[in-house]
Amino acid sequence: MNPVELRRAVSQLLVVRASGHAGDQQRRYPRWELSNSELQRQLQNGVGGVILLGGTATELQQRCRTLRAWAADDDLLLCADVEEGVGQRFEGATWLVPPLALGRLHGHNQAAAIRFAERYGRCTADQARRCGLNWVLAPVCDVNSNPANPVINVRAWGQAPEAAGALAEAFQRGLQAGGVLGCAKHFPGHGDTAQDSHLELPVLAHARERLEQLELKPFRRLIAAGVESVMTAHLLIPALDAERPATLSPKVLTDLLRVSLDFQGLIVTDALVMEAITSLVGPGEAAVQAFEAGADLILMPADADEAINAVCAALASGRLPASRLEQSLQRRREALQRCHGRQSQNKTAGETTEEHQLALELVGATLEVQGATPVDAPAGGGVTLIRVDGVLACPFLRPEAPAISWPARRGFRPILCHELGISPWHDPPQADHPLALDRLGEGPVLLQLFLRGNPFRAGRDREDPWPAAIRQLLTLNRLAGLAVYGCPYRWESLRALLPSSIPAAYSPGQMAEAQQMLMGRLLGEEHTLELGGEFTD
Repeated sequence: MNPVELRRAVSQLLVVRASGHAGDQQRRYPRWELSNSELQRQLQNGVGGVILLGGTATELQQRCRTLRAWAADDDLLLCADVEEGVGQRFEGATWLVPPLALGRLHGHNQAAAIRFAERYGRCTADQARRCGLNWVLAPVCDVNSNPANPVINVRAWGQAPEAAGALAEAFQRGLQAGGVLGCAKHFPGHGDTAQDSHLELPVLAHARERLEQLELKPFRRLIAAGVESVMTAHLLIPALDAERPATLSPKVLTDLLRVSLDFQGLIVTDALVMEAITSLVGPGEAAVQAFEAGADLILMPADADEAINAVCAALASGRLPASRLEQSLQRRREALQRCHGRQSQNKTAGETTEEHQLALELVGATLEVQGATPVDAPAGGGVTLIRVDGVLACPFLRPEAPAISWPARRGFRPILCHELGISPWHDPPQADHPLALDRLGEGPVLLQLFLRGNPFRAGRDREDPWPAAIRQLLTLNRLAGLAVYGCPYRWESLRALLPSSIPAAYSPGQMAEAQQMLMGRLLGEEHTLELGGEFTD
């Protein structure tokens, strides 16, 4: 193989990041998303995969056509992190409740949870395919056994290996029925970490016996079910390899995943731009070590050209055997053949009535309500204090969102609490009464907390003293009700503080449908949902 052919062959094993929007100025994360000129150059030079984020479903459909037209070959892998349905990332498609919602349902109605999970996978596959994608980076196979996990959390299908494995397998059946590739992640298991691998390298200190009993079980199940790809985790697991994180470890990817678990499909790295990797090695060496460890596809290297150059040099020098390159290329070809080249770009990219109905059914089946009476309308006005991660990228809280507009009709003035706004907390902190109520105004307070595990936040979500705030409002007889969206662990801890006279409700979802159903139950009324446009995560 001459140098030009070698470079093109290696390029096929890279997956680069792009915006779903057409224009460079529309990129949400320009640090990671290639410009159109750079993207076109890389694709024409043989880069074989693109991971997309942002835009509407219709934009994504057109974007995938454009990317295929730019590509050197017609066998492009087009993927997205749509763990909660295509609408999680692309407006106009269906956004579903997070997987852990079905994990909770599985605890008391296994059959219903399994049926929902398979429909969930089929809905995701059908919409992905209509948009032009052929690879879904899901299901998450991590067992979220650590409630303090800042990066997996509600993304997992369960808190125990049995539920996580059964539901992930059902989801994968739905993907396969819809004709797209699936991806079991994050191997060998990211569920029991308290650190975010986007920001640092977590260490999982369990013995091999414990890994076999818990972390590895869902992956074994998905491999047996024929999942087409497995994504690595940026974790250090001393029981498996005391020196290299799993993504860069031959002991994990070759000895364990390939040999012991007999996985013959594609191994793809998690994004190599994450700090867990970039803090250890540069873009070129990271790509070489991942390939050396057993990975087939290199996802989001910090520098694509440097990664390609380094792998080519390692192959030319003999550090990497030529047989490894051909094995990875063959696995990639076989994976593309398994999704049958099915494209539906001539069809509407958005959601169907049936798919929207699934979203509503999931919200209804996973809604939890506590307290017998609805929230009373405040005679002289009140406040709904809404906690969100930030308002700059919070599309589920548009001005007409039910969490804002419905309480406002009852006299609750909305106040948003987020890290870029005015803090509702006393400074310096006051343990017994943390809320600076003089900033909120008079009247009863309806708390709405949008809490979930969020990558890149390094666990900052856990720092807010909401238990003390609830006790403070109860003491002053000012707590009108509580709504929690997202994290079940925060809901469980906070609901235990409430007397039965305080209305409270929880939804795993944060989207408009979840707000509508939850507010309808808390306020004791029904409204027609008025989205005023499309919604997404």
